[in-house]
Amino acid sequence: MSTLEIWLAIIGMTVITLATRTVMMIFGDRIPLPERLQHALRFAPACALTALIAPELLTEQGAWAISLTNAKFVAGTIGIAVMLATRNMMATLGAGMAIYLALRHFG
Repeated sequence: MSTLEIWLAIIGMTVITLATRTVMMIFGDRIPLPERLQHALRFAPACALTALIAPELLTEQGAWAISLTNAKFVAGTIGIAVMLATRNMMATLGAGMAIYLALRHFG
């Protein structure tokens, strides 16, 4: 890609991002969203977080690694179990990191 193409891509992405974000801020009160869509949007943060974390837990060096030899996968699975059992974020972080560090150090 040439320098011009790179700058045009950056400017284009900036304009699109600003347009999509400001439309709802400016006209959000005037545009009523259907109740079903409002309900669906409540799950957007959890979906975004899952989309960021899942590839890191399920892959190793660019390949699928869903096994007990993958320390990130094991620690993430235990972290999910702790969160479901306790609903305590600090316990989840502590358990996940302790398991991950133990597996990396001793495994």
